[in-house]
Amino acid sequence: MGTKTTEREPELLGQTVVVIGGSSGIGLETARRAHAEGARVVVTGRDAERLQQTARELDARTSAFDATDPAALDRFFRELPTPIDHLMLTAGRPYYAPLVEMDFEEVRRVLEADLLVALRVARHAIGKVRPGGSVLFISGTGARRPAVGLSVISALSVGMPALVAGLALELAPIRINLIAPGFVDTPLSARLLGDQLDARRKHLRDTLPIRRVVGPADVAALAVHLMTNTALTGATYDVDGGQQLVAG
Repeated sequence: MGTKTTEREPELLGQTVVVIGGSSGIGLETARRAHAEGARVVVTGRDAERLQQTARELDARTSAFDATDPAALDRFFRELPTPIDHLMLTAGRPYYAPLVEMDFEEVRRVLEADLLVALRVARHAIGKVRPGGSVLFISGTGARRPAVGLSVISALSVGMPALVAGLALELAPIRINLIAPGFVDTPLSARLLGDQLDARRKHLRDTLPIRRVVGPADVAALAVHLMTNTALTGATYDVDGGQQLVAG
């Protein structure tokens, strides 16, 4: 007798997932996984050409704008059909500099891109995301250990969990969670590291407990789980392959 196989129903079938900052890296991979799980996806980013490719690949609705522009963000949400089920923000950028070399205008832009955009997106979620739906933010784990040049990003890494915990009470019954990756092998990482990328990958393969480098698909899998597990809100979830457990 042959074995009977049971196909599971896609976890996001018929739902709408919006990814702000989804034209590459973690955002794009999350949009792909959500699409594979049956979701309709809406993807935004600043690069119109990459968004066109995303639209073709995922049959996605796309919108090209800078999420740090309050007017553009307001317009996007005003025109977004409701209700939506899940909203993910991956926009933002790291900033590394010792205090004596710090460009305070760039610090202001980073705080705007990470903290204020998150607050604006959270407020826009009210009335747009259905009750029981979810909002996801991205932070990081790499800057939790103090080091010269990491003051700004460390402050954000430590502060975002507190922000999300508070917002979970304010947004309820919408759920809100934070994903905190360590090093993730993305195009952004490649741009930041340049010719040091291969050495960084090798170091991580040699030292991480999982003996491999974390990729965008690992973060996307966690993101979709947080969308579908309705018991989870107000918490921070690390995905770093054990990077915090080892030196370097």
